[in-house]
Amino acid sequence: MYRFFLAVISLGLLLAITAAGGLVVAFWHFGRDLPDYRQLANYDPPVTTRVYGADGRLVAEYAVEKRVFVPLTAIPQMVKDAFLSAEDKSFYTHPGVDITGIGRAVVTNLRNKGKGVDRRPVGASTITQQVAKNFLLTNEVSIERKIKEAILALRIERAFTKDHILELYLNEIYLGAGSYGVAAAALNYFDKGLDELTPAEAAFLAAMPKAPNNYNPYRHAQAAKDRRDWVIGRMYEDGKLSTADYQAALAQPLEVRARKETQASLGADYFAEDIRRELQAKYGEAALYRGGLVVRSTMDADLQALGTRVLRAGLSRYDRRHGWRGPVAHAQTIANPAKILAAVPRPGGAEDWQLGLVTALSDAEATLALPDGSVGHLPIGELRWARRILDKTGRTGPTPRRPADILSVGDVLLVEAVEKSEEGRAYPAATYALRQVPKVEGALVAVDPRTGRVLAMVGGWSYGKSQFNRASQAMRQPGSSFKPFIYLTALENGYTPSSLVLDAPIALSQGPGLPMWRPHNYHDSYLGPTTLRVGLEKSRNLMTVRLAQALGMDKVADLAGRFGIYDNLPHQLAMSLGAGETTPLRLTTAYAMLVNGGKKLRPTLIDRIQDRNGKTIYAHDVRFCEGCSAPRYSGQDMPTLPDIREQLVDPVSAYQIVSMLEGVVQRGTGGAVRAVGKPLAGKTGTSNDSNDVWFVGFSPDLAVGVFVGFDDPDSLGPKETGGSVSAPIFRDFMAEALKDKPATPFRMPAGVRLVRVDPHTGRPAMPGDKGAIYEAFKSGDRMPGEQENVLDGDNGDGSFSFAPYFGAEEGAAPPAPADGQPVLIPPESGVPAAPTPAPSAAPSAGGLY
Repeated sequence: MYRFFLAVISLGLLLAITAAGGLVVAFWHFGRDLPDYRQLANYDPPVTTRVYGADGRLVAEYAVEKRVFVPLTAIPQMVKDAFLSAEDKSFYTHPGVDITGIGRAVVTNLRNKGKGVDRRPVGASTITQQVAKNFLLTNEVSIERKIKEAILALRIERAFTKDHILELYLNEIYLGAGSYGVAAAALNYFDKGLDELTPAEAAFLAAMPKAPNNYNPYRHAQAAKDRRDWVIGRMYEDGKLSTADYQAALAQPLEVRARKETQASLGADYFAEDIRRELQAKYGEAALYRGGLVVRSTMDADLQALGTRVLRAGLSRYDRRHGWRGPVAHAQTIANPAKILAAVPRPGGAEDWQLGLVTALSDAEATLALPDGSVGHLPIGELRWARRILDKTGRTGPTPRRPADILSVGDVLLVEAVEKSEEGRAYPAATYALRQVPKVEGALVAVDPRTGRVLAMVGGWSYGKSQFNRASQAMRQPGSSFKPFIYLTALENGYTPSSLVLDAPIALSQGPGLPMWRPHNYHDSYLGPTTLRVGLEKSRNLMTVRLAQALGMDKVADLAGRFGIYDNLPHQLAMSLGAGETTPLRLTTAYAMLVNGGKKLRPTLIDRIQDRNGKTIYAHDVRFCEGCSAPRYSGQDMPTLPDIREQLVDPVSAYQIVSMLEGVVQRGTGGAVRAVGKPLAGKTGTSNDSNDVWFVGFSPDLAVGVFVGFDDPDSLGPKETGGSVSAPIFRDFMAEALKDKPATPFRMPAGVRLVRVDPHTGRPAMPGDKGAIYEAFKSGDRMPGEQENVLDGDNGDGSFSFAPYFGAEEGAAPPAPADGQPVLIPPESGVPAAPTPAPSAAPSAGGLY
């Protein structure tokens, strides 16, 4: 018996030695070419770049892997407990490999094999092994990978603390829905920070590592809840939850909240896309999608949503004036409405509307079948705008009197649920209005005139329809909205708002063999000798051309360049009427420089950028503030921020233009804006054939530009102008944006001398004169007298003469000049007697207005 036991013991020792030797050989064989685990000491994972609005709300995220890195000390203990209970309850006691767990897994896999059950082998990976696999190995299912995983886990445990390993795991693990790490998952599933999670929500996150796709709460809600409840049970068994918390967690329904609800603003896509392009250009693609940048944008969420809403309303108003282009599709049968509607592609830009199938028509309404199987009603009152387009010229038919005038059974329409008519009359339930995606496009930009911060930027009808940003990328002709900068050039060169310029026909040579250029006013009417103020208020083209010729286009181009409107404006007189091309963002920023007193602005969408560690790597405001970093207030004077903005023009000249543009709103082409009832100034702009229409203007603290036009330039219509299309959009935006703001007057700089004058003659007004205004003069300007010289004509030989003006009847104009005789005479106001000869006049024969 003794020999038997000795033999058994000897055999056991031999087997143990053999196993140990085999284990050593296996460790040597599989451990030779393993990745260097020491790289885990410097964890630098791809992290989401996040863009925030000015109020701190999230605007956009850019990432290859959506991850927000959170140090272990900032992760709540409840979240850590949930993952430890679900994945590795002995994490803090095992050496990296759980021998007991491996034994259970082996038994389970053998049992499944014996029963003939074809299942994926059960693993027994510890959290440390999962870290080794996720960081250093692949997801290959094999014995070799498991051995390598175990070897690396043991090495990692010797090199790093348990807390460091757990931190790596909780920030790296994939938890479904594009979420990497617990912080991103908490946001994507529940729109919460980790510290806001309930025990049930923490348990759900801990349930996901096993099989994120199998427990997707959107597709497999019951399976997800069952797995969550299992984790809750494990937490209770491990003593991590009290009985009351355990019961409350089980009773809590599994409710996920889409991240879309965190988006800062309706229509922020254009704004975010411009930021994305700027970040990529500045820092590269790797930093953008992996670098975890934190971007503080300038976007005001309320103004952005407002801009989107009013621009879409304005584009829709224009589109409806020009008729209905017909149904989205037509079905030959209405037997299966749901199938018919499902087969019709939704037009681009119709994201907020739904499709409806016309199933019946009466004199009062059309009956609709909707995608969800319900029935809707389209009353004739919501169809009266839909006049048929009769031909390619855009001619429209009569206003529909009954639905059958424009609709047929089987038509597929775009419709929107409405509760009341445009007149405010309440509709019954299930009432819909006919909608149409406009062909016309536009842009709206809002800029802070003190800082250049872009507060809102809408680049078109819908980002889903077109990602082209018309606010920052579209080069369009500003038309008369460029004229203020011609008049500003004049004020900088000795003119006053009361200087007189002849408003009469003019003919200019364009060079040998070319026809004469004969610009004209919009209504082909003439005012005769007219003040600069009235010329700008009434947008007189012929006065502007005379003025630009007298000044010299080199001076105009220089000022336009300083204000950032154009880079290299051609020295052609047609450019004075806005024939050049610029973007709405550049022109709006230039107007902002007018109202801020002529200070240079650098428009920006970004206030500040921080790297993943919180270090500021970019700031728009580069001023140094001495005293701003004081640790505490101890009675010292408040620090003063220096104003380092470049002064582009005389502040008084800038104020004079502001005053004249205020007159455009009060008495001129911008009359539609007057309804806001606050101090506003601005200018309409309409290019040749009404291809581009604008209104750009400002309050004392907000500059806004609106552009409307077709992407492929085409006429908007013979009666469509900046005043009829763009000005109402500006009006609606300002009415809402300023509704809670006081009626602040425009700020007047030192050196302004206000004189009560007749705006038509420029002369000081007499007591009782009607229509007199207070005109802004510089302190050294000569006041207009009884006899004033008029910018009138050119002798044709390079010399200039003066045409005295004694007060002709308003509206009277001298006859048209002879061909080749530009009519240009400078007033007695400091303009050089022999300005630079004018170059070729225009590439455009008709002029702009």
